[in-house]
Amino acid sequence: MEVDYIIVGLGLAGLALAETLVEHNKSFVVFEDDSQKSSVVAGGVYNPVILKRFTPAWNAHEQLQVAIPFYNQLEERLNIKVDYKFKTKKVFNSIGDENNWFIASDKPMLSHYMNPQIDKNKINGVIGDFGFGELNGTGRIDTVQLINSYKDYLKKSDKLIESKFEYDQLFFSESTIDYKNIKANKVVFCEGFGLKENPFFNHLPLNGTKGETMIIHAPELKIDFLLKSSVFVMPIGDDYYKVGATFNWTDKTSIPTEDGRQELKTKLDKVINVPYTITNQSAGIRPTVKDRRPLVGIHSKHQQLAILNGLGTRGVMIAPTVAKSLFNHLEKGTELEKEIDIKRFEA
Repeated sequence: MEVDYIIVGLGLAGLALAETLVEHNKSFVVFEDDSQKSSVVAGGVYNPVILKRFTPAWNAHEQLQVAIPFYNQLEERLNIKVDYKFKTKKVFNSIGDENNWFIASDKPMLSHYMNPQIDKNKINGVIGDFGFGELNGTGRIDTVQLINSYKDYLKKSDKLIESKFEYDQLFFSESTIDYKNIKANKVVFCEGFGLKENPFFNHLPLNGTKGETMIIHAPELKIDFLLKSSVFVMPIGDDYYKVGATFNWTDKTSIPTEDGRQELKTKLDKVINVPYTITNQSAGIRPTVKDRRPLVGIHSKHQQLAILNGLGTRGVMIAPTVAKSLFNHLEKGTELEKEIDIKRFEA
């Protein structure tokens, strides 16, 4: 078999790259062994504002201009619904929060999303003595539905190979690469935290951060927006809500823990005051980088190898933009932004 690209990994990064290749009529196959769960465990929220500090997330406004049409196009082509738009309400914990919100909402980019009016209305089931700040233009991508549907799409066109990628089976020629019975021009690794096992790129500073979430059933809550406090509470339909997330920098397993469950429950009990039942708990390792920027670029020795990784906590927003950047870099020689180029760690 001869293809233009081999993609290793089908999380948000691999999917965004695959779709970019489809758009440009490039042939490819994807290897996926389901070893990494962060893309499906993640809340899938897109929000351009860092609510801890009321500051804009990195390039968020520009990323959303690319991401929303990207997911809407996939919805149409795959005949699925994955983009669920809603408002986000930030719980204020002090008068200081209110003042900081007023100041931030007057800034140019933030003014697109932050409602300057404080919501003082009581919300049934929600603890919020100091009111709420409201964000527009936010929502979530149903990453489980998206990735599962995309897998089915790839299977139908014989583009998905469900097996572990064996690095020692790569053989290099001057301009191509051979992997078992496949000859390709490029191999792009989109493995998330699986990068740690990759002998070509595991020198890069990817720090896996474990995150746990849980699903609750809370029939009395009745909110149709994302509630953000020490945890987020996100409606997913039929009185079910996703609650998250924890941050654990030492545990590198994708196994849900009792400690994670108790941490989420303790924080949730300070946010809502209606009965709920925990129906599910999940865990995954976020592929985070020390400077909080993606890892994108070409291997210094093997020009046939590239990487698209390190999307962190805002993968649904970042993935379409950086996939496009990498494609243009590989196919057209367009320079990568210095802040995402892996050369920043190889100088």
